[in-house]
Amino acid sequence: MSRPSRIDRRTFVQRTLRLGAALASPWPILRAQAPAIITSERGLPQITHGVASGDAHSGRAVIWSRADRAARSIVEYSTTESFRDLRRVQGPAALEESDFTAHVVLRDLPAGQRIFYRVTFQSLEDLRAVSQPIQGSFTTPPAAATARRDLTIAFSADTVGQGWGLNRDWGGLRLYETMRRAQPDVFINLGDTIYADGPIPAEIKLDDGTIWRNIVTEAKSKPAQTIADYRGNYQYNLLDEHMRRFNADVPQLAIWDDHEVRDNWYHARDISADKRYAVTSVALLAARAQQAFREYHPLPLDSDDPERIYRSVRLGPSVEVFALDLRSYRGANSPNRQPTLDEHAALLGRSQVAWLKAQLAASRATWKVIASDLPIGIVVADGPSHFEAFANGEAGAPSGRELEVADLLRFIKSQRIRNTVWITADVHYCAAHQYDPSRARFTDFDPFWEFVAGPLHAGTFGPNPLDATFGPEPRFIGIPPGMKPNRPPSDGLQFYGLLHVEARTRVLTASLHDLTGKALYRVELPPAR
Repeated sequence: MSRPSRIDRRTFVQRTLRLGAALASPWPILRAQAPAIITSERGLPQITHGVASGDAHSGRAVIWSRADRAARSIVEYSTTESFRDLRRVQGPAALEESDFTAHVVLRDLPAGQRIFYRVTFQSLEDLRAVSQPIQGSFTTPPAAATARRDLTIAFSADTVGQGWGLNRDWGGLRLYETMRRAQPDVFINLGDTIYADGPIPAEIKLDDGTIWRNIVTEAKSKPAQTIADYRGNYQYNLLDEHMRRFNADVPQLAIWDDHEVRDNWYHARDISADKRYAVTSVALLAARAQQAFREYHPLPLDSDDPERIYRSVRLGPSVEVFALDLRSYRGANSPNRQPTLDEHAALLGRSQVAWLKAQLAASRATWKVIASDLPIGIVVADGPSHFEAFANGEAGAPSGRELEVADLLRFIKSQRIRNTVWITADVHYCAAHQYDPSRARFTDFDPFWEFVAGPLHAGTFGPNPLDATFGPEPRFIGIPPGMKPNRPPSDGLQFYGLLHVEARTRVLTASLHDLTGKALYRVELPPAR
């Protein structure tokens, strides 16, 4: 393929999003019973919720979109905005079984290139009827031999939580537009991509007496239980023009946390006391939720394990991302003080830990970024006596789920695996923690950093206490002390992080940013040799 034309992403998106009303402002057409986007071309298939790309690495990428009817997905792509030397891939049929979503895998992509693509759908009932195209773009990671380009990763979590929904007067999911303007090469969504258990009220009275007014759809008026409910939560978020524009411009790497199903869920959890739920099997809810999660994200499919979410993504010679799944293999939440590591104390689970060790040991990337939906040292409670994450609030030797962390950190040190960085979310504030054995109760590990971000558009909380077992020191906390909990997005306390790796020196600069894009904290980490 020929070299891409020189055009920045902002200009490209501004041009391509004019192609049809499917990405026009959603506010005039938002209705409780009909969240799909409507155009005047009723006879043609419509692309209802934009386009997205994901897991772009190793010469491959996944392109996602959704039609309004049974239709064949088609993706055309090129390394030039003019679509010279165009290639065409006929994708799968979008049918009722997948809620008319389609995932098209592009293969044999050139390294270190901006790829421009456009998606159309051809009706399966009338082959002459083809949708208007919607365009997007993404950048493929550089090859090791030609790595001359810096790499920027954005990360955050928590979208439309605690009742803070789409408010047209305030401007929708504004942090997505802020992140897009930072022009990251990839976005790691660390979970709580929806709040399936959190209905959206029509109005919330703010402290100053003004009213926050939400758009409300049928799916967001109740906790999700059916597959249609879970799908409707994703459709609600995708009504926002900022999210759709961001998805078209920035490739994603998504994992999940609890609110894709229900707060603090595990498969054996008893929710019979929650009268909102007619379906009381969390295992059944989780299966439906995972189907919708897969349908509405540009995720790869592991043919050996189609339900597997954890994976590694190599972003060139500088970075490899290890995306974890701390929901699917955990034992029940408990006081978290088991003396030995067994299935009851598991969070990652034995198979995932073995995979992570093997992948870390084999990685030749300078920086190993471990993307976790839950933090290591922050205490995350589940009721008065149980715990949701690794930490158990006891500043002693590791016990319970902390045993998994101790085992992993000991392995990293013994195998001389350098330059590991953790990124995480869940707690709805931003922070930077430096872990050091000189401050820890467990000392058999090398120092490392953990960066916390979020929320993207949800209530702001915290800060939570830190557990001293692994010696975390808070170098930065991004919220004021004594803050009233569940602050609205309009307070501005919404956060994302950036990891920027300079190609020549391999220095990693981590920074935390607010709703306006302002850098609140920045630290440079030189690579260890």
